[in-house]
Amino acid sequence: MPFHKISHNVKIAAVNLYERELLSLEDILDCCQLSRATFLRVLYLWRTTGDVVKPYNNSGHPRALVAEDVQYLLCLVQHRPDWFLDELANLMIENRFILVNFSTICQELKHAGYSLKKIQKIASERSEEKCAAFVYRMAEYTPEQLGFIDETSKDDRVPGRRRGHAKKG
Repeated sequence: MPFHKISHNVKIAAVNLYERELLSLEDILDCCQLSRATFLRVLYLWRTTGDVVKPYNNSGHPRALVAEDVQYLLCLVQHRPDWFLDELANLMIENRFILVNFSTICQELKHAGYSLKKIQKIASERSEEKCAAFVYRMAEYTPEQLGFIDETSKDDRVPGRRRGHAKKG
């Protein structure tokens, strides 16, 4: 017989016919279009589990994050797309009391459609108002009163992060 999906009701009917001895095994197999091996497997399942199909096996590791946790994670990323995965994990521990691995966070962000992209930072000095205010304030001092330090490589107020999470596309 070629492979075909056998209905749950057909399997139960075949088992009932067999157990009540209403038909011979050959007639049951013929009218229900079952092979002997399939019928014996169904009969074994019926007698051991009380059903004619295998019970659902929910194998694998349980999900670490439920929908509310994922929503919180996405809100964090929307608020600060340049946070590192370890910072996101620490916030999940502090605010949601969930210990989450970096790979879990990364997979959830991928599943939500986020990817890691290059961040372009626009200098805050490009604001015309801020530039004018700076020039006005600096005009109060003489050149001898001014001292300059090269801080182009590091700014503690704004960490230099080159990548951040954003929606794909």
